[in-house]
Amino acid sequence: MLTFIFVSKYLRFMASIARTARRDVFQAIADPTRREIISLVANRSLNLNAIAENFGMSRPAVSQHIKILSECGLIVVHQKGRERYCEAQLQQLTEVADWVSQYRAFWNTKLDALEQFLDSNKPENSLP
Repeated sequence: MLTFIFVSKYLRFMASIARTARRDVFQAIADPTRREIISLVANRSLNLNAIAENFGMSRPAVSQHIKILSECGLIVVHQKGRERYCEAQLQQLTEVADWVSQYRAFWNTKLDALEQFLDSNKPENSLP
């Protein structure tokens, strides 16, 4: 029986680690509801009820989104009395900005080359 309890607790612990480990900032921003929650708490701390009022879903559903945002490090939840307040921690979004910047640089280079090509092949009598 002791072995069963140990294995059961170990498997639950490992499952929680696996859930947490696979969460990243890209997963967080992939969902439009989570992006909207980030926008809501970006400027000020809000409690869960205030956040839930902005969505046509149950509070437990909003809480699940907040849990994912929290696991990704984009939101910190603070207990103040009986209320839980969410505060944005947007430093994690630098990972997204870094990822996007490499593609921005790539496409800027390609579009500049296209512009140069089109300018060099422009017919003499064409309009500017």
